[in-house]
Amino acid sequence: MKLADESFLTDDFLRQLINVGEVDILVGLPTHNNAKTVGPIIHTIRSGILRGFPRARAVIVNADGGSRDGTPELVTGISIDDLRPASNLRALRTLHSISTRYASSPASGVALRTILAAAELLRAKACVVLSPESANIEPEWLSKLLHPIYDDGFDLVTPTYRRHRFEGLLITNLLYPMTRALYGLRIREAYSPEFGFSGRLGSQFLGQNIWSDGTHGAGVELRFTLAALAGRYLVCQSFLGEKERIERSAADLVPAVRQIVGTLFSALESGFPVWSAVAGSQTPPTNGAEHGVLLEPLRVNRKRLRDMFSTGVAELETVFQSILSPSTLVELQRIARLGEEEFHYPAELWVRTVYEFAASYQKSVISRDHIIQALAPLFRGRAFTFLMENRNASGDEVENNIEALCLEFERLKPYLLQLWKSRE
Repeated sequence: MKLADESFLTDDFLRQLINVGEVDILVGLPTHNNAKTVGPIIHTIRSGILRGFPRARAVIVNADGGSRDGTPELVTGISIDDLRPASNLRALRTLHSISTRYASSPASGVALRTILAAAELLRAKACVVLSPESANIEPEWLSKLLHPIYDDGFDLVTPTYRRHRFEGLLITNLLYPMTRALYGLRIREAYSPEFGFSGRLGSQFLGQNIWSDGTHGAGVELRFTLAALAGRYLVCQSFLGEKERIERSAADLVPAVRQIVGTLFSALESGFPVWSAVAGSQTPPTNGAEHGVLLEPLRVNRKRLRDMFSTGVAELETVFQSILSPSTLVELQRIARLGEEEFHYPAELWVRTVYEFAASYQKSVISRDHIIQALAPLFRGRAFTFLMENRNASGDEVENNIEALCLEFERLKPYLLQLWKSRE
């Protein structure tokens, strides 16, 4: 077994790893009080390994954040023999399940670090991380996320999904188009709880100095993707099907912006030598559909979005004066006074807004956390415009509108570079 910096791993977990020995495939499962869902997921994982990799040495590694409902015991307590009568599948090697409790409360950064360390110590060739809350997980997900690594030499497999047109607006209106413009690769889901990775990419990321930078691993899955893009690792996508819908409240936006936008902006400095030299974009190798759009009705409080945008523009004027160019701020103040039917936050203005925020974040013109929080009300205005533009749109029309926004991010990338080079 290869030695890693295992000072954060418990002696009991190290003993479990030694008992497992080297493996071909590792499935990482971070958990916290998931007893209601984890049993079927473990069955699905085991079935997926038996079907797709019957000759592989495999292990399920559970990194638990202090569950009090018996989740770890469920992970390790299901025998492979439980599957055979129903599935008629036969494993040619032992399939292990091990578990460690890394803390008394969940932290995605610590969970992923634990899984990466286990992968390095076990010399795993192909690895996958799955969410214990993915109720729609299928056995085929294992093959879709692992085979490109195991058989074809890819280093990162990100999922694509069929989403509702109004789900994931922060992804479709900011993360996807900006990541695409920066790194030149059209990764639809750069921040997902499900992804596959190679042992070499996992070891490279494990060795980075992000684990003690004071962020406690916030947005670590996105950091992982960005590190792969900046490191020019081989990346592809696999279609997993419909994205399970999660109900969120308006109060969830600021934490989401912190995780997504804060992580994206914080990676700009170290990734500058790579992204500054990129122009245009291309679609990575993709297994199955690149995307999908669901059109069934979905209730969204559009008026609240517009009102919170207008209130934010008025109340945060002095903050925006530090972050935005005078022309951008004047235009935002103009549209903040418009009524619901006249209101329009155009793509070009949104892109200039985001790029000015990114440059101001780098310069730390005020507290970086305050910069990130100040973007939330402006995003609500952009989300309102997206909802209005697409309220009667077909799936193709929604995709065309997203594509047009992406092209604006690419077209205005020289503006970001100009802002970057003029930093004080």
